Order: sequence, then structure tokens, then C-alpha cells
Amino acid sequence: MTSPQIGLYPLVQNETIKIMKKRRFLVVLLILAALIPIFTYAQMKVAQNNQKQFGNQDWRLVNQQKINDYTNRLGSSRVPEEWKKMMRVQVRVLQYYLDKNVNPESPNGVTFTVGFLRNAVGLFIPLMIMVIASDLVSSEHSTGTIKLLLTRPVRRWKVLLSKYIAMVFYVSLTVFATAAMCYLISGLVFGYGGWNIPIFSGFKVIGTEVDFSKVHPIPQWLFLIMEMGLVWVSALVVGCMSLMISVLVRSTAAGMGIMLAVLIAGTILTNMASSWETAKYLFMVNLQLTDYLSGTLPPIEGMNLAFSLNVLLVWTIAAVAVSFWSFTKKDVLN
Repeated sequence: MTSPQIGLYPLVQNETIKIMKKRRFLVVLLILAALIPIFTYAQMKVAQNNQKQFGNQDWRLVNQQKINDYTNRLGSSRVPEEWKKMMRVQVRVLQYYLDKNVNPESPNGVTFTVGFLRNAVGLFIPLMIMVIASDLVSSEHSTGTIKLLLTRPVRRWKVLLSKYIAMVFYVSLTVFATAAMCYLISGLVFGYGGWNIPIFSGFKVIGTEVDFSKVHPIPQWLFLIMEMGLVWVSALVVGCMSLMISVLVRSTAAGMGIMLAVLIAGTILTNMASSWETAKYLFMVNLQLTDYLSGTLPPIEGMNLAFSLNVLLVWTIAAVAVSFWSFTKKDVLN
């Protein structure tokens, strides 16, 4: 008589508890608690320096100074052409905010959170996700628990699916915790207002020009939700890739090393691969999804939000398929 199959819910519950017991998520929270105050302090010093330089906190003077700095650097022959392209786009976006009399960087907790997520989506948050997801399977081999797990009356695909579901839960929790801690900590310095400040979205970069035809103001709370959604997508892709590496490589250290190298390579390629058009099909070059909301020049010409989402979707499907195929077919007991 065969034993009854274990349901999916107990497996997911077990995986969630195992991740919590490893204290990886606690490490993530501690890193956030340590670094966010540092970034908040740095932002405060920037605001104080602007006040000393201009004698007040008039954001128009700050924006105009940025435009002048970019314009002056555009005339320098020592500035690479790729940097000049980014500067031309930034000049047009900054001028647009000046013309509309809207401060894009009004100092408050919401603005700081928006800026932090935008800067963290390419490397910082993926590294946090990697810490959680890169040993979900490989650690089972190193501790020997994989043999005990697979001798239970449960199909292998259910075991791996439960790990994916637990990973998605912690990815969501990490993104939410990052935003919440940013707002709560920075709000102590900049205040907790700013939810209804208008921010412009819909910028479309074409070459070195910016299309403003579809630009429209939205409240900052809605912009933050949109940004968190894109950050979540990028983090989820990194989580799926990390879990795939964890299935393929039995050593947790090796898996982390591979993902760390890939993520760092993606950061380098994002800044240097504008002339290598094929690089736009690499998943790590497409992680900066939030840049499309603010009108930042894409790393490679021809990229847009729809393109990056499709590339990330293909990579995610491939990673999940490889994971399930390898986990269900390989002799994982040896």
C-alpha cells in the first residue's frame, strides 16, 4: 500500500520556515538597517551643500545649475560620446521639470524611497535576493537533507515548486521591506509627506531626443507603486536565476560566486555595452526597469520597457524549465 502524497501547502510552509531558520532574511534586514541611514545622511549632506551654495533651498537654482554643468561638459572633447548622449537626455528632462515648475527631487520620505529603489534595482536588491535564493537546493546537498526530503511520499516537481513559491514570498517581502524601511528611516530626516506631489512619467527616449508627447503627471504614491512593481519583477527574475544555479551547482559557495559574477558583469555591461547590440538580450542588462519611468537613456539603443520585460520573461521561463528538468531527471541522491 502506497503512502498518501503530501500536499503542496505543507511543503511551502516547510520551505518558508527553513529559509527563516537560516536567518538569511534577517541578514537582509540588518544590511538594510545599516545602509539606509548612511544613504539618508548622504542625501541630507547634499541638501545642506545645496543650501550653502545657493543661500536657500530653491530647487530651481539647483536644477538650473545641473543643466549648466551638463551643458558645459557637452562642449568638452574629453567626454565620451555615450556620456554626452545621457547628458543631452538629462538636460531635456530637467528643463521639462523647470518649465512645468515641478520639483522632481522634493526632499521627503517618499522621494527618497523612489530614488533609492531606482538606484538599487540593478545590483543592490538583486544581491539581497541572491543571498536568499542561491542555496535553496544546494544547501540540501551540503547538509544531506535532500535524501531525507526525497524519500518522503512527494513528487520531485512538488518539492521544487514549493521552493519557488517560498522564494517568491521572500522576494516580495524583501522589496516591501526595502521600501518600508527607506520611508520610515528617511522620513525621520526629511519628513513623511510627499505622497501627492506630482511626478512626470511617460518619457520616451529616441536616440538622443526625448519624446514628451505622452508625458503626464501622476501622484508620487502611484509612481512609487509602479516602481515597486518593476523592482519586484527584476528581483523575481534574479531569484529564478539564482534558484536555477542552486539546482545545477551543488555547492552554495559556487552558486553564489556565479550569480555575483553575473550581476557585476551586468552592471559593467550596462555602462559599457552600448556598441555591442547583442548584449541587450542578456537578462542582467535589462534589470534597470525603473529607468524607463524617469526617461533615462537605455544602455543600448532600441531598448524599451516592453522589450526588457519580454527578454526577462524568456529568461525566467528558460530558468524555471531548466530547473524542473534537472531536478526531476538528475540523480540528486548521489
